[in-house]
Amino acid sequence: MTSKCFNTIECYNANYGPEVSARLGEIVKKIEQDKFLHGDKIEYLILITDLNLTTKEGNWIEKEAIRIGAKLQLLDHHATGSKAAERFAWYKLDTSKCATLITYHWLQTHYDFDKENSLAQIVKAINAIDIWVSDDELFEYGKVMLGMISGAREVNRILFPAQDRAFKLSLIEEAEQIIENENAPIALDDNLHQIKKRFFIQDENNTKDNLVAYYVTDLLTKDKQRLTINYKGYKGILGYNVGNTSIIGNTCMLNNPDYDFYMDVNFRGNFSLRSNNKLDVSEMAAHIGNGGGHPNASGGKIENYKDSFVYADVRKFVQNYIDEKCS
Repeated sequence: MTSKCFNTIECYNANYGPEVSARLGEIVKKIEQDKFLHGDKIEYLILITDLNLTTKEGNWIEKEAIRIGAKLQLLDHHATGSKAAERFAWYKLDTSKCATLITYHWLQTHYDFDKENSLAQIVKAINAIDIWVSDDELFEYGKVMLGMISGAREVNRILFPAQDRAFKLSLIEEAEQIIENENAPIALDDNLHQIKKRFFIQDENNTKDNLVAYYVTDLLTKDKQRLTINYKGYKGILGYNVGNTSIIGNTCMLNNPDYDFYMDVNFRGNFSLRSNNKLDVSEMAAHIGNGGGHPNASGGKIENYKDSFVYADVRKFVQNYIDEKCS
């Protein structure tokens, strides 16, 4: 909704714990950078939704917002934020609605958003499943949407957050078109495979796995400078929780002949390696991860792996780990 309401917007996603403070810090830093480039020509709003802050986090972001000259608003429905809601004027808490519905009403009130109420039904469906209103007529539709979004793991949100968000928003927009259909929950469920394919298709149709592989490979290729790691003079691309390594890894190697290997590490430190006859990755896997496999397809596990929700930290950890193994 916010992307439809505001002409210019930067979006961030955070789970609870240290990720919240890190994302708030990123937001403040981004506004500081924009102010340095554009001055005070733009009015900045920090809008936090569906997330309850601790009083410590609230104090910090309030001070920072004042310091950088940004408006601040939080819209949430989690009862655990009651203490912070009592303390801060910008903290709106309503436990009777989901955050999507709260945000929808707030945008309508303050920005004349969606005067035709064209999004009202989809918002109602989200509200029904989020706060579990099982007798709502749109509850079953919301249930299908919940599975649709929770199962949308084709694009990793840590590695490619903007593209992951675009993918999920496209699914919701497609769901908007079906909600008035007869037997809408079944219709959405039946069409979900084709809906996903429509997002990933580029030049021609193919299997969904191949379309996803081509799409993700393009992302890896365009961003390979940021994703580069090295092993004994060999150059590799490091993915994080990308998955589907047999298809994506091999496609990545074919499309990037200037690279010698592809490595995908998951949040537990398990990794997969692929090459295209440029490096015996079975030897690499045995060397750095007590693993093994085939010359072009192997895997292992990083000892004492330290995970992070920031990709740059993951890459730095993996590169340092490899360097230590090679020293």
